Amino acid sequence: MERFCAYEDRCVFQLRKKLQNSLLSEEEKELLISILIKDRFLDDFRFACSYVSGKSRIKKWGTQKIYRGLKSYQINANLISLAMKEIVLDDYLSTLKELIERKKTLLSAIQDPYKKKVKIIRYLTGKGYSLTDIYRSGIEED
Repeated sequence: MERFCAYEDRCVFQLRKKLQNSLLSEEEKELLISILIKDRFLDDFRFACSYVSGKSRIKKWGTQKIYRGLKSYQINANLISLAMKEIVLDDYLSTLKELIERKKTLLSAIQDPYKKKVKIIRYLTGKGYSLTDIYRSGIEED
């Protein structure tokens, strides 16, 4: 299990899921989890920070999708809010503007500006960006 946790950052939920079909008793599973936490192989906050960092920089996800993803791993809301502070607002908005411009070029064949704008907004909300952030980034500048 140490190798499983050392390969990449894991959370308690992932480890419990991995141990679900094992032959260990519940007491042994909880003991194993507590040992891994004590030895710093398992840390929900570290997992949340790396998740936020990876999904925002590499996948270019918005905060809402990242939040939902962390909630699906049963991460504490306080840890999520602390990890979300890793996102730099200027980088976040510049990524959003970059996604808008890329989508505009892909939709260049659409002549109706309203339809184009709706498609861009739908794409960005699907990636987890809030409407406030989308309008703050300058979608209105058509």
